[in-house]
Amino acid sequence: MKLKRDVRREQMLDVAMEIVRNQGADELTLGTLAAKAGVSRPIAYEHFSTRAGLLLALFKRLEENYVHWLRSALRKAPTELAAVADVISQAYFECLAQFGPEALAISAALKGTKEMAAQQRLMLNVYVDLMYDALRPLSDLEDEHFRPVCVGLLGAAEALASETQAGSISQQTATSVLTSLIAKAVADRPGKSF
Repeated sequence: MKLKRDVRREQMLDVAMEIVRNQGADELTLGTLAAKAGVSRPIAYEHFSTRAGLLLALFKRLEENYVHWLRSALRKAPTELAAVADVISQAYFECLAQFGPEALAISAALKGTKEMAAQQRLMLNVYVDLMYDALRPLSDLEDEHFRPVCVGLLGAAEALASETQAGSISQQTATSVLTSLIAKAVADRPGKSF
């Protein structure tokens, strides 16, 4: 039975994720994907063109799931700074835990490619916009400082995620620390000297 194009693509992405999970990102090629997914090589190439295209499609899928998850969590959050900070932190680390080391393996396999740099830049802007929209009403910081604060908080989240993935800190500790950093950064008052 012939599957619709978008259904076939999703099925192949599911198989590709299994390959990364079970064998590592280095083992993921379009040929391996075609064989495991039960499709011809031309079909795999038609959907993804290159190995980098396949890896990027997997990365985008993970990122889109996180954005969806965070948006859903924020819609249900109370409009208090501590609650919103906690929702952002929990969503970040729960999503990371759900996707496990596969996300880091995919990201590492794409390091240095133009496509990955462009995707990371795009997603940074999406994440910053989400944080900005959720936290802006809860802060007295001036606009010129607020967006860079969100960028810095994302950098802190990535550093904590790296430590969590390495097993240096627990997910619970990372979530607690990020929640605290968000709350303190957003509650900070303009003109405060350090």
